[in-house]
Amino acid sequence: MKPASRPMLARWRLHGLPAGLQASPYALVFLLFFVLPLVLIVAVSFWDSTEYEMIPAFTGKNYAEIFAGCSNAQDMCVTFRTYLSTFRFSALAWLSTLLIGFTVAYFMAFHVRTARMQTVLFVLCIIPFWTSNVIRMISWVPLLGRNGLINDFLLGLGITDQPLDWLLFSPFSVVLAFVHLFTVFMIVPIFNAMMRIDRSLIEAARDAGASGWQILWHVIVPLSRTGIIIGSIFVITLVMGDFVTIGVMGGQQIASVGKIIQVQTSYLQFPLAAANAVILLLVVLMIIWGLTRLVDIRKEL
Repeated sequence: MKPASRPMLARWRLHGLPAGLQASPYALVFLLFFVLPLVLIVAVSFWDSTEYEMIPAFTGKNYAEIFAGCSNAQDMCVTFRTYLSTFRFSALAWLSTLLIGFTVAYFMAFHVRTARMQTVLFVLCIIPFWTSNVIRMISWVPLLGRNGLINDFLLGLGITDQPLDWLLFSPFSVVLAFVHLFTVFMIVPIFNAMMRIDRSLIEAARDAGASGWQILWHVIVPLSRTGIIIGSIFVITLVMGDFVTIGVMGGQQIASVGKIIQVQTSYLQFPLAAANAVILLLVVLMIIWGLTRLVDIRKEL
């Protein structure tokens, strides 16, 4: 060992490794499994292709093909209609999971007194994750189908004289599946934010004469906004890129951006699928940027 390196080793033993060396393994993993795949997707999105091969030549025809016909103001193009459908599913799933997730989190944070019972309720929330998402979606078929339990129940009571077709393989069933799958991603961050609320603030508001609704709206909701934003980011990003749920619960009849990318990949149209993926990534990043403008998540955490 060189004499010049001995003081450095002694300093490392005394003070530890420099921060740059400590972070280098994590930075390497980040570069290999996050940055590099994104760079490859962006690069492939500018490649040319035929029915049989991809040609690594710079071209913008993939993006031009995606937005073909979108300049016509009177007739909305396929891309805009697809994004509008995806935004609609995201908005409905977000609103439904927010209402359910906030209610469940509020109950566990302010009405369940013991940590043991809170743990039990948390386990009940995550039990569905012990099985496949596809199995959980398929479990709705016996309930929502034309000969399912719900239609049999409605027919038996005389509420309807024929089975309801819109219960399954429809936008309703897609949103229902999203709520079933992703509500827990809203519950956890909101519950974590509520548990950090100083209970003396609620007592002070109650002593000042505030009603229960006033305490909820003016104290609990503002102090839970970090959890609401984090949960919203989880749900919106998951729904925007989803194609399995829409394919299964929509009966392969409902379009979404994720579904289009999956179909293009299955037909080996990788450059076109990569271009769609880049556009979807930019749209999702803009949504996340807009949500993070509402609250400084790093400061709040």
